[in-house]
Amino acid sequence: MNSPDRASVRPHMAAGLVGLLDDVASLAKLAASSIDDVGAAAGRATAKTAGVVVDDTAVTPAYVHGLAAERELPIVGRIAKGSLRNKLVFILPVALALSEWAPTLVEALLLLGGGYLSYEGAHKILHAWRHDDTDHEVPAAVRGPDAEEQTVASAVRTDFILSSEIMVIALKEVLDEGLVARAAILVVVAVVITVAVYGVVALIVKMDDVGLALAQGAAGLRARVGRGLVRAMPRLLAVLATVGTAAMVWVGGHICVSASDELGWHGPADVIHELEGAVPGHGTVAGVAAWLVDTMAAALVGLAVGLVLVGIVAAVGSRRRPV
Repeated sequence: MNSPDRASVRPHMAAGLVGLLDDVASLAKLAASSIDDVGAAAGRATAKTAGVVVDDTAVTPAYVHGLAAERELPIVGRIAKGSLRNKLVFILPVALALSEWAPTLVEALLLLGGGYLSYEGAHKILHAWRHDDTDHEVPAAVRGPDAEEQTVASAVRTDFILSSEIMVIALKEVLDEGLVARAAILVVVAVVITVAVYGVVALIVKMDDVGLALAQGAAGLRARVGRGLVRAMPRLLAVLATVGTAAMVWVGGHICVSASDELGWHGPADVIHELEGAVPGHGTVAGVAAWLVDTMAAALVGLAVGLVLVGIVAAVGSRRRPV
């Protein structure tokens, strides 16, 4: 048998290698495009969860109040790990399964989550109005040696509710994607939000320590900056709490309106759209005014829903309470 001519084989090999490289390049471009699409969708989904994220960030610093300074960051790290586990191990599989086989339940879960956020926001507003401090967390230093474990467990339980709402809101934005893309987007959202929230929390809880370090043994501008940071901490936490409460009511109301509209009850959404349409003017000013109308209407819905739920919970609690 005659062996093939090497000179004739080389062009075929070269052509095959060039074709293979073209295929690899095409696959790389497709993969890069898919990654870009996942990143863009994850960004949109993350933006939709902003209200819940603000509340999550506002709530968490209270859990390390009263602990030894050297234990603050380790505890924030443990809570962050618990939060990521909540999102990826427990919430993500259930959310994906529902979106694949029972997408209508996603809207129902959103409605429940909106009601929960409205309830929490209204509950906080009522307590602030009544100047009721009974629900404040007792400092961990007063609660004894098991305080750290109790703190982490309590924070992770609270985070589970907020993380569920974050993941469901994000899922709602990507229901049109394929299952694999949906899963990839939600993983990105879970990681980005967890890192962002607990990174900011870590900065907040250590701000006073940074201020003390700057103020001690220093004079002039450095000392003034340090003392300013120490004085700013209570105000910052108060602002965060206020913003978080407002975000809960607004986001909760907006979710209730949107979810009820998707489930077939169009009345609240239609009324809000009519109010937006009644805003006079054109251009940017009219757009901002319409957004403010939408925001205020959603906040009023959230407050109304929340107050009703607070009343129901109080009534049920009084019936269960022994006489």
